This record gives sequence, structure tokens and C-alpha cells, in this order.
Amino acid sequence: MKWISRLLIFACATSLFAAQGPRHKSLRAYAMGNAHVAIVDGKEAIYYNYAGLNQMGKLGHYDKYPETGYYPSNDFDFRINVGGAAPFNDTRDIYHLAEDIQDLYDEAEKAAKSSNDVTAERAFADSLANHPELTKKINQYDHLLFNILAKADIEFAMHNVGVAVWVDGNAAPYFDGGLIIPYFGMDTFYVDAVVQAGGAYGITDKFAVGGGLKIAKRQHVDMIRVDASNFKSVSDTLDERMSDATSDFFEFENIGVGMDLGVLYQATREIRLGAACNNIFFTELAGERIVPDLTLGVAYSPRFLNRNSAFSRKVNFAVDYENAVSTNRNYKTLSHLNFGMEIEQVLLAIPGDNDNLRALKLRLSGGFHGGYPSAGVALEALRFIEVQFATWGEERGYYTGQDENRIYMAEISLGF
Repeated sequence: MKWISRLLIFACATSLFAAQGPRHKSLRAYAMGNAHVAIVDGKEAIYYNYAGLNQMGKLGHYDKYPETGYYPSNDFDFRINVGGAAPFNDTRDIYHLAEDIQDLYDEAEKAAKSSNDVTAERAFADSLANHPELTKKINQYDHLLFNILAKADIEFAMHNVGVAVWVDGNAAPYFDGGLIIPYFGMDTFYVDAVVQAGGAYGITDKFAVGGGLKIAKRQHVDMIRVDASNFKSVSDTLDERMSDATSDFFEFENIGVGMDLGVLYQATREIRLGAACNNIFFTELAGERIVPDLTLGVAYSPRFLNRNSAFSRKVNFAVDYENAVSTNRNYKTLSHLNFGMEIEQVLLAIPGDNDNLRALKLRLSGGFHGGYPSAGVALEALRFIEVQFATWGEERGYYTGQDENRIYMAEISLGF
């Protein structure tokens, strides 16, 4: 086990570059603070720790694993997921604010044309001074990023084998008051498309290793800016940037190829240790070198809180230290720490001899992601359809607690 751990650290430490690789957004994991490298008892092992695929197929088999024999089986998991996040209220308010500013600028431009001594910018500044309610709104939203996220996944996992195809998109528009004329900008605009596959092997009943390959394509565009004099052209500008970002999306000359490695050790029946190094030896993505991500974690599943029956209950607590060899995030240790817990309760079940039909399942989660609270809820019916909601915070500033970016994300999953 020691030589495998040293290999993980060496692979990460010798591959430090500049940018972060593709990060899949698992709502189950983010709801519990993204502390998941030692949990990995399902399809999330594909993204967090391939060694966790060795845990698949160990539930619902009383003859082989009597301690978990009455849980619903997890022989395989196939899912199609679609999710998204957007600050709908703030986006609506910004849209109306932009309309008001555009109307004010149009009036100022007309006034400037009727007078040769006043420029449109000067007339606009004078008009804005007479509308303190607009100035207050501008100050409220000045350079505040509005993250818009979208994701789509196809996943398949079974004992020791997993594969996934997923797309993750992120746009971060903002509004800036400017020195004289307010403007609209786009700070971030990228799309990651990833295909990854890997497997696990149980060296002993308690110790498993895993690994996989990841092929990724990243598209992004530079920051854009549209000022109050041409707010009306913002849709055309965005269309052009979207065309730039997707024009060569299906050209595969500049794809990145990376490796993921992981280990999992069942120390006791209740305690599991995990470590994973993802995005190792990645080639460039969109002209940026990629920083590998070494994460260490521990999971605790207290026996007295769990229930092994048709109406099963699973309770997990976890702590992760992510980006362990990276100093890019900031100098605050708390930004590397993730804490989380989840409780999963089967509410309605049809007992069977070796397998219980899970008719209705509820999962509640909570934790801290890099110092910011996270929470989530998921409801699954007949194992075919699942609806999830999660919220978490990410640091936009230099140090922990400087500038929180609060994300609310929903997802619907179909599969079996």
C-alpha cells in the first residue's frame, strides 16, 4: 500500500502546471461538500476514485455479504443526467436594469444631437445623476459575476468497471458601472466535453486500486464587453462568441488525454480511507497546461445509525483534503478542506429473496465545501427516475471568505 501511495504523490508532484482540469459536477458529492474520495460506493467512483468501483455489486447479496444483504443491490448503474444552474432572479433584474439604462442612453443621445455643445456621454452622465434609483441598482450589481452552469452525462458502472461521457458548460456574465457608461461583460465562457473509462481491482477484501483514462476537449472564448451605447447588440455579440466557441468543437486535433489513479482501504467495518490523483500527465487544454488534483479522504459510516433491511438506511460522514499538492487556490488551508454527511433512507420498498425493489428513496446531505456551507436533497422513484437539488459555495477571491460564489443546481436523472 505504501508504494502505491508514493506513486500517487509522485505522479501529482511531477506534473504541476498552471490550470485546473475538467471537473465533473456530481450533485450527490457537492451536496455533501464534495467530500467523496472515500465514499465512492456508486457511479461517482468514475469521477472521484476509480478504486471505488470495487464496491459495486456488494449490496443486496446476503449469501456473499450478509452485513449488507438486505440493502437494494447495486450490481450496475446506468444513468442519463441533465442539470443546470442560474441566478434567475438576479438575471431578470439585470435584464430590466439594462433596458432602463438603454432607454436613458437613447434619450441622452437624442439630447446630444439637438445640441452641439454636449456629447452623448455627458448627457447620459447628467441624466443618470437625476435617477438615483438606477445608480443604486448599478452599485448593487457592479462587477458581480452570475454563474450559469449546464451539464449532461451518460454513465454506466458495475463491479470493477465504469465509463462516462459528459459535457460541462460555464458562463459568468457580469454588469459593470464603468467610469461614465455602464457595460455588460462576460468573464468566463467555456465548455468541457469528456469521455472517460476505467476499472478497479481488489488486491484483498479490504484494499482496492483503480485507474482510468480521460479524453477531454475544452472550448473557451476571451472576455467580451458591450457598453450602454450598444446594449441592443448583446444578443448578436453572444451569438458570435458562441459560434467561435463551437465552430471547431468536433475537430479533434487539440484534445487532451489524462490519467486518473486511486486507492481505497476498508480500515474497519465503519471506516474507509481513500486517495486519488486525477488529471495526471494531461496534455494542454485550450492552450493551458493542467494541474493534477491529489485528494486524500476518510469516510465514516456508523453502524448504529445504519439499517440493514428492506427499508434500509445508510449514513455517511466524510472529510477530504483536495488539491493537496497545489498552491494555486490560495494560501488558506480551509479552502482545501471539505466536510460532509448524508443520510439515505428507503421510504417504500418491496422485499425480495435476494433483492429489494427500491420503490422510493430519499437522500439528505449537508457539509462545507472549502469553508462554505453546502446542502442537497434527492428523491428517487422505482430507481428509474431521480430528481436532485444541491447548493454549494466556491471562492472567487484570493483567500477563504473573501467573495463567495453561491451556486444552486438542479438535475434530473433517468436510468436503472
